[in-house]
Amino acid sequence: EPEVGEGVNVFCFLRDCHLSYPPGHESDYSRWGGVVNGFGEGLNESVVLEKMKIFGIMMFRCRRQAVKKIKIKEFRMDKQKLIDNLNEDLSGELSAIAQYTTYAAKASGPYRPQLSQFFLNEVADEIGHAQFLANKIVALGGEPTTAARPVAKASNNKEMVEAVLAAELRARNDYTARALEAEEYGDKGLVVQLEDMVRDESGHSEETERILKDWPL
Repeated sequence: EPEVGEGVNVFCFLRDCHLSYPPGHESDYSRWGGVVNGFGEGLNESVVLEKMKIFGIMMFRCRRQAVKKIKIKEFRMDKQKLIDNLNEDLSGELSAIAQYTTYAAKASGPYRPQLSQFFLNEVADEIGHAQFLANKIVALGGEPTTAARPVAKASNNKEMVEAVLAAELRARNDYTARALEAEEYGDKGLVVQLEDMVRDESGHSEETERILKDWPL
C-alpha cells in the first residue's frame, strides 16, 4: 500500500480514483481539497493532511478490491469452452453405454452370467449421466453430440474388465476437472451434479478393481 505523505498528492490521488467515498466522508473530500489548495477555512492543515493520508489509503484499498474483481471476471470460465468439454464427456458416456452393452454380450466362460449382469447393471447409470449432460448442453445454448468415443477392443473377459476400469477412471478424472470448471463459470447446480457423477464413477471403478484383484490366473 502507498505511503502517502503530502496532502496535494493524496488529493490528486482521490480526485483521479473515480470511486465511491467511504460513508460519511463525502463532504470531507471537498473541504480537505480546499485546504490543500489554500481555500479552506477553520481547519488545521497538518491535521487535514494526516486525515487525507488515511483517506487515501482507504481509497487505495477500495481500488485494489475493484481490480481483483475485474481480474476474476476476466479469467472466468468461457461458456463455449464449458459446452465443448461437456460434449466430450457426453461422447464418453455414449461410449460407455456401447461398451457395457457389447461386453455383456461377449462375456464367456463359467462366470458369464455374473460378468454379463455386472456390465448391464452399469448401463442405467451411464444413460442417466448422458441424459443429464445432453440437457445441460442444450440449456447452455449448445448442441449435444451424438458421436461416441471408440470402444476399446478386448478379446477376453479380463481385457474387458480392464478396459472398463480405464474408462471409469478417465470419467472420474474428467468429471473432477469439469466440476472445477463449472465452479469457475458460476453454475453451482452443475457443480453439485458433477460431484455426484464423480462419486458414481469412483464407486464403479472401486468395484471393478475388486473384481480384478483376485482374478484367476
